[in-house]
Amino acid sequence: MGSIGNGRSVSAVGIQMPPAGSKTVLEPVALPVTASPVPRWPRLGVIMVATRAAALVMALLSVSLMVSSKQQGILTRFGIEIPLHANWSFSYSLQFLVGMSAASAAYSLAHLLLIAHKAVKKVPMFSSRRQTWLLFAGDQVFSLAMMSAGSAAAAVSNLNRTGIQHTALPNFCKPLPRFCDLSAASIACAFLSCAFLATSAVIDVIWLSSLRGE
Repeated sequence: MGSIGNGRSVSAVGIQMPPAGSKTVLEPVALPVTASPVPRWPRLGVIMVATRAAALVMALLSVSLMVSSKQQGILTRFGIEIPLHANWSFSYSLQFLVGMSAASAAYSLAHLLLIAHKAVKKVPMFSSRRQTWLLFAGDQVFSLAMMSAGSAAAAVSNLNRTGIQHTALPNFCKPLPRFCDLSAASIACAFLSCAFLATSAVIDVIWLSSLRGE
């Protein structure tokens, strides 16, 4: 309480300063630092790496099996022996499958190398929503492209195996069993690669739900 000359008392509020000569220093209050966004699922990164690696392996198997699907045989029709030579390069659909499988393998390998680079530098796998959106778009494009290539190649393979009804086109897989079996295995690997890429796209969505908007 303080007293003023006219006799009225008022409350005085002041700020206490450190005494003269004191070495007390007012330290600034540290503001909270926002850490980099971390998903709520700690094992999600491991699942992402596993799906990428599986997509890479399946795409490489698809390429190697289709490229090695070459065979020569003899088709007998009405007592006439017809020499046959089967090669994946004779069909545009099979060429498309090989090209897309190679592109998907390169895409998956590039992302695995990026993950390894970030792991060495100990930085988050996804640092922004923009990067995650780009990865999601890439996964969608390659998964759909692999499905399209696998479907086109499956149509050609099924035609070689069953022939065309009501026509003279025979079943070419009887004299060329190795070619048809390797082609079927390659197509199956392509569809598996498509499934793993689609799974990676789902994981991208989970990452997007975990990251904070910039």
